[in-house]
Amino acid sequence: MARKVIDEPSEEIVANAKKERAARRGPIAGLILFLKQVVNELKKVVTPTRKELLSYTGVVLVFVVIMMALVYGMDQLFSFIVIFVFGTPAGG
Repeated sequence: MARKVIDEPSEEIVANAKKERAARRGPIAGLILFLKQVVNELKKVVTPTRKELLSYTGVVLVFVVIMMALVYGMDQLFSFIVIFVFGTPAGG
């Protein structure tokens, strides 16, 4: 019984082919390709509605306030620990 052997290029061959193709392409062609890819990606961007934008803004503001409170609390805690361990500064 004969097996069918599918001739698939190895990953190394594919990688080498991509490198050779990129080397043949000039810097201007590479820049044009990059700009085309940027435009294609920008076409995929979905602009949020006003309601979504306000919702996202609220979430970010709440998160920032929580993080500020956390950092403030940690600062106060470490200040207390430092003063407890080393005492108050002389003359201060």
